[in-house]
Amino acid sequence: MAFELPSLPYSHNALAERGMCQETLELHHGKHHQAYVTALNGFVEKNDALKGKSLEEIVKLSFGKDDMAPVFNNAGQHWNHILFWQCLSPTGGKLPGSLEQKLTEDFGSVDKFKEAFKAAATSQFGSGWAWLVAGGDGKLKVTKTPNGSNPLATGEGKVLLGLDVWEHSYYLDFRNRRPDYTQNFLDNLANYEFAEAQLKAA
Repeated sequence: MAFELPSLPYSHNALAERGMCQETLELHHGKHHQAYVTALNGFVEKNDALKGKSLEEIVKLSFGKDDMAPVFNNAGQHWNHILFWQCLSPTGGKLPGSLEQKLTEDFGSVDKFKEAFKAAATSQFGSGWAWLVAGGDGKLKVTKTPNGSNPLATGEGKVLLGLDVWEHSYYLDFRNRRPDYTQNFLDNLANYEFAEAQLKAA
């Protein structure tokens, strides 16, 4: 079975009033994400070792192997984006009580979590991702990865939230102002209900 581009869980214009315009979503989902899916399917077709494997298995199998770097880049980005669309919401920014409590426990306050997440997102040089993960010790932490890498590959924990900091994800809305894009995500777009569900599943 070939990998497919998942449908967005909201319309292309659903996030426009919260800082992500329709054109951004159409290009990011319909062009960028689709390109990763198409390329990944091409690699799987040519490599018997990848056939029949899940996306997660391909990400782990190809991580850190120079000869499989193109496979990893596209599999990683497909996995990252499947998660990213779920991390955005037209009613984002609202923190459920139990997640707020956990963030306060592990970071000192919600504001300190946001500061740490913003620091990770803005200090990732070039392209990459910022993540909120639940570590193996049960504690929440913020991390970042370059390009198409992710905590699934690096084993850093279960992802609760992920933010794409490649320029194509924010340039139409925020130009080169990645800090503003990150702050807007945390305050207006982040699907903290999804993050809470991921935490409970962890």
